[in-house]
Amino acid sequence: MWVPLQTGWRARSRWLYSAATRNRNSFEHRPIPDRIYLDHAATTPLRPEARAAMEEGFGLWANPSSPHAEGRKAKAALEDARARVKAALGWPGEVIFTSGASEALAIALQRAKADRRIVSAVEHDAVFRAAPDAAVLPVLAGEVDPAALDAALAQPGRAVVAVQQVNPETGTLVWPSDAGTLRSRVHAAGALLLADCSQSAGKLPLPDADMVVVSAHKLGGPVGVGALLVRDFAMLEPVGGHERGYRAGTENLPTILGFAAALEAGRLGGWTTSEAQRQSFAAALADRRVMPGAVQCGHILALTHPALSAQALLIRLDAMGFAVSAGSACSSGTLKKSRVLEAFGVDDETAARTIRVSLGWSTTAEELDRFAEAWAELSNA
Repeated sequence: MWVPLQTGWRARSRWLYSAATRNRNSFEHRPIPDRIYLDHAATTPLRPEARAAMEEGFGLWANPSSPHAEGRKAKAALEDARARVKAALGWPGEVIFTSGASEALAIALQRAKADRRIVSAVEHDAVFRAAPDAAVLPVLAGEVDPAALDAALAQPGRAVVAVQQVNPETGTLVWPSDAGTLRSRVHAAGALLLADCSQSAGKLPLPDADMVVVSAHKLGGPVGVGALLVRDFAMLEPVGGHERGYRAGTENLPTILGFAAALEAGRLGGWTTSEAQRQSFAAALADRRVMPGAVQCGHILALTHPALSAQALLIRLDAMGFAVSAGSACSSGTLKKSRVLEAFGVDDETAARTIRVSLGWSTTAEELDRFAEAWAELSNA
């Protein structure tokens, strides 16, 4: 039977769709060759242990809140994962699983039994979204200003004080070196202390806080899961629903299992590079650190170029095969000066020439050497 030849945009679109379908599997998930990923503070690759745990979790498809045998089996796996997270982090209190750090921060800041909020000026944007009316504390030499903290705590009403452990843009340890003094000051005023450990959990010991925020995808777990660690549920107003009534929404069991497995893998020293290699890399670039006087974590570096802008650096490094960023992933697509760098006292010109390099569990010593060479080449150009 004769079939008329199809012409025009319909025929072309069908051909393009067919070609895309034929070739889709050839290109999906194919890594770009000779690329070096150094943006682990944005997100880090999924650990194989987490992937295996998630595959196991997909087989436990029942709702953990259901009373039947299938639900009870899922519930047992959920509670086992909760115990494993607590053990891996050395946390003696309670664990509320969330969809990530942003939700954990919102629960802590909005439902803590407190009358007001106090936050450091360099907190993540999620903190300011959750507590837009918070009193803001300046930082001095990278740490919270103690005099400003005392003045804020002296105001009437119980407060919850949010101070991040590691800043995601600079790697600065914002939690004071004399952490015991911070906790004692906050508790002496009858306030609660909240630590955002999104960039430090699984990498550094947790600080001594009343509530701690953890993000799974920053440490080799899956995206879409995190936790709020709470010393005592009595610190929060319950809302009913799941997670002992402190979070609404069915628990995402596969990602929770992946979260627990990633934490355990990291606790067992699952980094490709040693601590000494990472510290050596940081020391080699010390003269370009944007905040040389502040205490740094070692796996996040903010580097300033003597002449090139951050955008020019990103383009050149990307062309050279390096994935880095300019500040937090949530704001790196903007051309505005970083709010965090400004709060740290970095001048406009320096901030405009600053990028972020962040290491992860899969980073190799060879990759660090190659970046150091590339940075030296750019700096001497």
